[in-house]
Amino acid sequence: MTIELYLAFLAACVVILVMPGPTIMLVVSQALAEGRRSVWSTVAGVSLGDLTSMSLSAVGLGALLAASAALFTLLKLAGAVYLVWLGVRIWRAGERPIGNDAGPTGQSQAAMFIRAYAVTALNPKSIVFFVAFMPQFIVAGAPLLPQMLLLGGTFLVLATLNAAIYAVLAGAARDAVRNPTINRAVHRTGGGMMIGAGVWLALKRAA
Repeated sequence: MTIELYLAFLAACVVILVMPGPTIMLVVSQALAEGRRSVWSTVAGVSLGDLTSMSLSAVGLGALLAASAALFTLLKLAGAVYLVWLGVRIWRAGERPIGNDAGPTGQSQAAMFIRAYAVTALNPKSIVFFVAFMPQFIVAGAPLLPQMLLLGGTFLVLATLNAAIYAVLAGAARDAVRNPTINRAVHRTGGGMMIGAGVWLALKRAA
């Protein structure tokens, strides 16, 4: 693999990752609701979720999803229902006042980790994305495994950093969002976006 091809891969990853999707919506919403305490558990869930998607793609599940409309639709609808459920919870969380990071605020570290992992790993679009995206930068005739490890590892590092930046910034902004009216508006906006993402995922036809 040439350095030019690798740099092109880096640029493509950055463009894709900075565009907020369901995962980043969840990262931001949890950071706003829970503060800085959510950062590490949420980011760890996102990182493991991306690793799961890449691993499933590597063993051929991505090709199966791309080929089976019924399976794709089933997983898509399951993911959509989960997103809507999360959106409703986020919306309702706006009714409780934001506290400080010193005390408990409702969600355990394990719960935040599991939510971030599930939203990231159980999105069939992510698996199909890896199947469609990675091969564009694979050099035919060269050993496959080292290339997959390099590209997959690079994407995983960038995705983790991206989620961490969003979480830290949102957690810092939370300190300024103490007003109950603003708190309610922020949670309803985030929850509405999450519900909208779930509805969009449910209605979008499998490609």
